[in-house]
Amino acid sequence: MEIRKIIADLTGQRNRIVRAIVALEALDSTDASVPRGRPATTAKAAPKQPSKRGLTPAGRKRLSALMKARWAARRKAAAPAPKPSRGRRRMSAAARKKIAEAQRARWAAQKKAAAKKAPIAKKAESEAAPPAE
Repeated sequence: MEIRKIIADLTGQRNRIVRAIVALEALDSTDASVPRGRPATTAKAAPKQPSKRGLTPAGRKRLSALMKARWAARRKAAAPAPKPSRGRRRMSAAARKKIAEAQRARWAAQKKAAAKKAPIAKKAESEAAPPAE
């Protein structure tokens, strides 16, 4: 950290030398040369009128509304799409009716198939069994 102190000291010395040169050139009115480097710090610039800073209450409200809208848009864009709820699924009445009719048709077909098999099975059993005496 000693290097920083050395740099600060050298910079201070350079500034003092530049001011001394500018002062000497100002005393020597016969020298019409233009000073080089930084402008003299002793010369006073024209006083600047202080600029009015800050916001009016109306401007602050306008900026607040704009920023709120911008933040809302960012949150909306960054938010993931809502996941569908994993709750109980609902079935329409028409779908329930269709499924019930299909199931009744299957049951009827099974009953019919069972009725056809039953007499054949009984007939086959009676033929296979020896007559009871």
